[in-house]
Amino acid sequence: MSSPAELVRIARAAETHSWSVSVVAAGVMATRESGRVGEPWVVMAAPGGRGLRVSFFRPGDALDAAGEDLGELSGNPREMGRGLRAILEDLADGTAA
Repeated sequence: MSSPAELVRIARAAETHSWSVSVVAAGVMATRESGRVGEPWVVMAAPGGRGLRVSFFRPGDALDAAGEDLGELSGNPREMGRGLRAILEDLADGTAA
């Protein structure tokens, strides 16, 4: 489930006006400006388990360490993208506001 084409489909389905979503070597990464220069909010969705494991990083957190686990997304790429978009929108309205 980690083919580049599938990751692109997931990233496109997850796009939202509040986050910048892109495909990186580790999976799908979403960033949102935190107000601190060079220290964005970051959500990583990396292949793991039966789909993608989603982790949340606060401004200043090291991305090579474990982030806050937000769960797992599974299903087809469109479903996983929609699930990731829902997580991003919830964070934009709450923790990462």
